[in-house]
Amino acid sequence: MTEPHPNRPHRNFYGRRKGHDLRDSQERYLEEDLARLSPGAVDWDVNPERKALDLGQRFGGKDVWLEVGFGGGEHLVHQAASNPDVAIIGCEPYINGVAMLLGKIREAGVENLAVYPGDARDLFDVLPEASIAKAFLLYPDPWPKTRHHRRRFVTPEHLAPLHRVLKDGAEFRVATDIKDYVRQTMEEVPKAGFEWLAQKAGDWREPWGDWISTRYEQKAFREGRVPHYMTFRKG
Repeated sequence: MTEPHPNRPHRNFYGRRKGHDLRDSQERYLEEDLARLSPGAVDWDVNPERKALDLGQRFGGKDVWLEVGFGGGEHLVHQAASNPDVAIIGCEPYINGVAMLLGKIREAGVENLAVYPGDARDLFDVLPEASIAKAFLLYPDPWPKTRHHRRRFVTPEHLAPLHRVLKDGAEFRVATDIKDYVRQTMEEVPKAGFEWLAQKAGDWREPWGDWISTRYEQKAFREGRVPHYMTFRKG
């Protein structure tokens, strides 16, 4: 395991970095495609000064969206294919999910995206202020035990830097099938400077018009849990 850079702030990381062994094709995707799809110098060993990424140069001046924790990558590839005039950064530390995404990128032939296989907090360090036009948090790790709720994304440690990198008026979408995650989201996200945009029950009970159901949502349906779709705007 690589030692962290000595100047990197201490950040506890919870969850898995890798699961089952990757298939040979997935190993090849990582070797051949991942570096090419980098958003730029993010990790501390290659950017210890925390110099901001030049997103304009990287993406040709396109609006940039961000998906934190993209799972198997279905939604990320769907949005990239549906919005060729936009660039999307996907951030995911679980390398098996990254490998799955790379396979989907090849299959779909999309080119308007970048992939960071690491901790979102390190990416937030180097994203310029007010540089992201839309953000997605879809079926994040629920950390169901009460003592683990502080590990959830919807805490000040993540929401404060997310707010910093979003443009004024940017949309932040959150989907979850965990009731207590809904509660914490509705408590913490507005406190971080976001406005909840729901005006009627259907606004959080029904998915967005450009939604594609993911494997995590299908699992929720099979197990009898009800998804919630929350839309916020940076104030």
